[in-house]
Amino acid sequence: MKLRIRHTTKYAYDAPVIYGLQQVRLKPGTDKHQTVNNWAVEVNGGVEELAFLDQFQNQCMLIQAQESADAIELIVAGEVETHSSDGIYGTIYGCVPLWHFLQPTPRTQAGPGIVRLAKMITDTSGSLDELHALSHAILDAVPYGQAATDVTTTAEQALKAGGGVCQDHAQIFIATLRHAGIPARYVSGYLMMDDQIDQDATHAWAEAHIDSLGWVAFDVSNGISPDERYVRVATGRDSKEAAPISGMRMGSALETMSVTVQVQQQ
Repeated sequence: MKLRIRHTTKYAYDAPVIYGLQQVRLKPGTDKHQTVNNWAVEVNGGVEELAFLDQFQNQCMLIQAQESADAIELIVAGEVETHSSDGIYGTIYGCVPLWHFLQPTPRTQAGPGIVRLAKMITDTSGSLDELHALSHAILDAVPYGQAATDVTTTAEQALKAGGGVCQDHAQIFIATLRHAGIPARYVSGYLMMDDQIDQDATHAWAEAHIDSLGWVAFDVSNGISPDERYVRVATGRDSKEAAPISGMRMGSALETMSVTVQVQQQ
């Protein structure tokens, strides 16, 4: 499936920024599951200082705000052809060992609620039936959009709140599996929705490592394993490590952010 994507993020400031630096993970890679036919990044109000691969093999850019900038706009656009429809990413490994994906992070630290969920997992080699059952249980316990969360919300907090979005669902799934002894990781990217082109944000899901299959993806929010409508962009242990954009700035300016995402079949 050929997907055309356009994603714009704009940061506006009520006063000039003294210094700002952003790490951007918005370049998808080509592998056996997807082919990037073309991809362009446009930066307004800032300059690209460096491009590199991080420890998870994510394609990253460092963007520095231009002196006295009152806005920074990032526009990424291109076409990606997807080939996979079964959710199995497989035995594709980089330089990060599997045990690294067993380590909890501040956002995926297991609390009492996560510990209770982890009792659903009895096979630490990874059982598809158990993992799908866990995914459905999380969505039942944390319905989409039923509680206000933000980028700093932890898995345990979202579970306790009884609502969340795709970021929260993925992190609850990840935290539960790690507590049960199964490596798991966070994936950020894009999803083509069947009924709309314009979207509010990028998408996120999780991958669990099954000994017999390798990495297998689960989109808890939609109750399915990702198919050819999904485009992978970045991975990490949690939403912070795979965030599309993260950074810092100096100065007293207040910041507002606006995002537009369009994903459609070519």
